Amino acid sequence: MISVVILTKNEEKNIEDCLQNLQWCDEIIVIDDYSEDQTLEIIQNSKFKIQNYSSKIKTYQRYLDGDFSAQRNFGLEKATGDWILFVDADERVSEALASEISNIKYQISNINGFYIRRRDFMWGKELEYGETANIKLLRLARKEKGEWQGKVHEIWNVKGKVGELKNSLLHYPHPTISDFLKEINFYSDIRAKELYDRGVKSNFFSIVLYAKMKFIINYFLKLGIFDGIEGLITALMMSFHSFLARSKLWLLWQKK
Repeated sequence: MISVVILTKNEEKNIEDCLQNLQWCDEIIVIDDYSEDQTLEIIQNSKFKIQNYSSKIKTYQRYLDGDFSAQRNFGLEKATGDWILFVDADERVSEALASEISNIKYQISNINGFYIRRRDFMWGKELEYGETANIKLLRLARKEKGEWQGKVHEIWNVKGKVGELKNSLLHYPHPTISDFLKEINFYSDIRAKELYDRGVKSNFFSIVLYAKMKFIINYFLKLGIFDGIEGLITALMMSFHSFLARSKLWLLWQKK
């Protein structure tokens, strides 16, 4: 049995397509961070639109409280499948990947988890270079074989042998620049607090140089320049994320 876990917060633009894309799963667990838009209403309506969906989907509300791993581990606890797949609301499982995961029970029994390659699409264009190129995420694993760690940019620490699937997860983030900026502001808050709690400090040079080097690496060394305007915007935004995280970290130490 395969369960999928989705974390949501104001995902009214994505959640219906996401749920439609996951009809092949045996169980869908939605962990909602008290959405203020129509996310929950859309989920409820989807139960009646799709045959046998009401028995598949289970929704829980829980405050994120700046800790993505705790939220994912809560979903892991609520899921009842032998295998658990984590999918974000702005991600879609390709048909080939769905078929591959559905046949996972025929895999070698000593494998406890699988990395999945993710392909990013920015405003209709697939990003083939830069920071998002060649991303592989451990998103599918046996229920009892690991837990998520890290408040942001979290990692599923799965014990035992881990393999890799052949097919891809499709990612459609940031439909507008405004959405991109809101997400950067949100994630940089959590990242700054996480670094602060670990005793990491920031100064003028780390604020400026870290952001500058992030851009150089993503745009030039990782060839983001070949992704056109989309690649340039993405590299600039990810550099701005680093700038904000280090700046906010500096402010946290000033308030101490």
